[in-house]
Amino acid sequence: MTFDELWYLANEAEQRAEQARHRLASEYDEYLEFERTRRVSRPRFRTLAERIQANGTPYGAHTIVYRPSGELLLVRHETVDLWVLPGGGVRADESFREAAEREVAEEAGVEVSYDGLAMLTDVRVVADDATMRGVLPVFAGRAETTTPSVSDPDDEISAARWFAELPADTRDRDEILTWREQALSA
Repeated sequence: MTFDELWYLANEAEQRAEQARHRLASEYDEYLEFERTRRVSRPRFRTLAERIQANGTPYGAHTIVYRPSGELLLVRHETVDLWVLPGGGVRADESFREAAEREVAEEAGVEVSYDGLAMLTDVRVVADDATMRGVLPVFAGRAETTTPSVSDPDDEISAARWFAELPADTRDRDEILTWREQALSA
């Protein structure tokens, strides 16, 4: 793919991300906003551009699943070797929330009562001299069932556990802790 083709793809992707951001902002009232930059290889940039072009998000939709006690559910993602919030790709026939619900069921096997959008992160993706933006919606929900069981069809998730204290190797740890402090102390 030439630079011009990649630039065109990234430009279309960024427009889709802006549409997704606008749709989420008009649908949900209160959520935390964050910004993040991810530096990636040129091939990975293209992959993420194709994802963003499809639905506005490079990494899909996720859920902060909590218990009233403040414990949070994390899953062990073997590909990135980190504890992460359950979540993943958005299919063409799904809303962001529907994708988040499906991913929680697959990766952690718990039922969730959704509260709404918890966080909306603006993700800036950079590879050499190419750049674009996507969005990362994270929903919040209270666990209705509390015994996790992993049935991930992609075999990326090896464990699902509740944490009162988040492990040091938790992806986006600071943002998750900020949300927990604000949401569960109210």
